[in-house]
This record gives sequence, C-alpha cells and structure tokens, in this order.
Amino acid sequence: MAVLKPVRLGVNVDHVATVRNARGGLLPDPVRAALLAAAAGADGITAHLREDRRHIRDADMTRLKAEIDLPLNFEMAATEEMVGIAVSVRPNACCLVPERREERTTEGGLDAAGLAAELGPRIARLKAAGIRVSLFIAAEERQIAAAAALGADIVELHTGGWCDAVAEGRTAEAEAEFARLKAGAQQAHALGLEVHAGHGLDYATAERIAAFPEIVELNIGHFLIGEAIFVGLEAAIRTMRAAIAAGRAAVAGEAA
Repeated sequence: MAVLKPVRLGVNVDHVATVRNARGGLLPDPVRAALLAAAAGADGITAHLREDRRHIRDADMTRLKAEIDLPLNFEMAATEEMVGIAVSVRPNACCLVPERREERTTEGGLDAAGLAAELGPRIARLKAAGIRVSLFIAAEERQIAAAAALGADIVELHTGGWCDAVAEGRTAEAEAEFARLKAGAQQAHALGLEVHAGHGLDYATAERIAAFPEIVELNIGHFLIGEAIFVGLEAAIRTMRAAIAAGRAAVAGEAA
C-alpha cells in the first residue's frame, strides 16, 4: 500500500495587497507576508494578478519570484496579456481562472470545455516556457475531462460552493457538494492530473477535504489573512497545517 504524502499548503497573499491598495502606498507589503508564510511552514505562495490590478500588481509578481524561495503559483485570467507576463516572470505554475471585472472574488470554475479552442494555444505557450499549468474548475466530469485533453498538469477543484453550504448550515447541499468534489478528485487522479483544491476553506473544511487521498495541495488565502488579524499570520498558518495534517492522518488510519 502506497504511503500518503502530506498535503501541501499554498498561501495566497492577495488580500495583504488589498489592504495596501485601500489606502495607497507600499504597506502592508505582500512580499513580506509571503516571507512570513514561508517561515511558518507554507509550501508555496499563490498570488492572483487580476486584469484590473485591484490587489496584486505586476511589481509584486516580479518581487515574489525574485525574493521568495518557494514555488510561486501565478493565478491569472487566460488572456494574451497575462500569458505574456507569466512567460516573463516564469513562476513554478500558472493557475488559469475565470475573471469578471464586477465580481468581488473568483466566482465559479473556468469553462475548460467551452473555451478549449482558446485555452489550448495559451496552455501550450505556458508549458513551452517550462511553467506547470493548472485549471481552476468545478468538480464536473466534463470540465475535468477537458482539462486532461488540453494537456493541463493540474486541476484545482473549486470548493467555494461546498464551503458556503457548510457555513450556512445547508447540510444536505453541503454533503452533495462534498460527494461531487470527492468524485471529481477521483476522476482527475485517474486521468493523470495532479489534484489541488481551494476557495473558501477554513480550518474545519480544510481538515475534511485533506482526507481525500488524491488531494496534493490546498491553496488558502482569505481565511488565513483574516485569522492573522487576530492571532498573527504565523499562528494561523501553523494551525491550518495542523488541521490539514489531522485530516490526512485520519484517512491514513482508515487505509491501514
């Protein structure tokens, strides 16, 4: 029986930049947050360079790549502009996400199936530059199959609907969403895709989804930055790592 590896934690620093941009100037610095996250045990750093630059800026991406000794996950819309910036920055991975100017945060997953003709050449260009490509998608059979057909290396399953249902006490819906995520993780793994998950995760939901043996990485930002206001970023990350480890240990115990 294969030994399950620990689930990696990617820390998203977007909302440190959101606070900075609310007032202007240089502080708080998202690169400093990334350095603190690395010291606290993060396995990677995620940052989303949106087309409207509402939080992370171009200079932030350049500095994160230069100053952080951890894999950088560059979240971005699948546009020619963003592909060009990514090829210049050369992050470890690019996660292609849907993006609308009027949304507060990323809503729903990327339509990999419907946008295949557009996505194909852009994915190929990123991969030719030595960048791993992830698609942020819903746990739907059609979308996962499309991600594999497009040559993506990774799928990041959108956990937002499940997390919202859990937080709002919609138990039946939450369990249905959880079952859909579980089936999606199994399908993606069977197709040879690396499986990540993220959006809306807190300590409890991260612990539960870390029990999926197919999950390799969780990317978490908003919750950790919010918790850091009260307990500090290092403590929030260490508590999150403990929750993820507990979830992994539970499935390892069941397997044994």
